[in-house]
Amino acid sequence: MNESPNTSLASPYRCRDCGSEVGFRSRRRTLIERSILWLFLLQPVRCGECFRRDYRLIFTTVRDRLSDTPRIMPAKQPSAAASNRNVA
Repeated sequence: MNESPNTSLASPYRCRDCGSEVGFRSRRRTLIERSILWLFLLQPVRCGECFRRDYRLIFTTVRDRLSDTPRIMPAKQPSAAASNRNVA
């Protein structure tokens, strides 16, 4: 029997305020976060529900950051009847 205990370092995310299990990677803001945080194996994480920002181990499973750029939907082509109207 080769059963070995689960020694994975990855732990699930859970918000300390609201208890949500949805967390996203947050952008590193300051020079300290960009330079020193990785020495302690920490990353900034934001809760997906209450938006609390916190530091967690890099092994904590969180989702990738949401894109900052809004998705631009293509404009609808005006219909023939609507093109004759003058709208201010």
